[in-house]
Amino acid sequence: MAALDLKIPPPLVGIAAAALMYGVAHWFPAAAFALPARVGLATLIAVCGVTIDLSALFAFHRHRTTVNPLAPGKTSAIVSNGVYRFTRNPMYLGMLVLLLAWCVWLGNVAALVGPVLFAAYITRFQILPEERILLAKFGEPYLQYMGRVRRWC
Repeated sequence: MAALDLKIPPPLVGIAAAALMYGVAHWFPAAAFALPARVGLATLIAVCGVTIDLSALFAFHRHRTTVNPLAPGKTSAIVSNGVYRFTRNPMYLGMLVLLLAWCVWLGNVAALVGPVLFAAYITRFQILPEERILLAKFGEPYLQYMGRVRRWC
């Protein structure tokens, strides 16, 4: 399955997961749940996801390195400050949090299949190939960073 490594932009994977969640929520209405503050909670979670994503993007901008997830070999620096002190993949974490917000908004437990599949796909076809490339490019400093900071959170 290496043919899928670094091929599909993660935002498109996120959109596909969100569409799947919408379908699942409608196909399995018995999995719906009532939550009095559903909209407010979904909004709060979404704001957290956007904040994580934006802080990651700004950190890459400050270090003048690429944000292109399909070309990790063009990375010019290891970004390890800011949100990158807590997670090696805050952009993907932010997308995952947005999918969780969408699940709350949909009010359907079955929709959790979307975030689970997103995390599995991104880990296998995006994060692991990125890590191989960055390890080859940066060597020991990146290996030390991997030892200090978790992949997701």
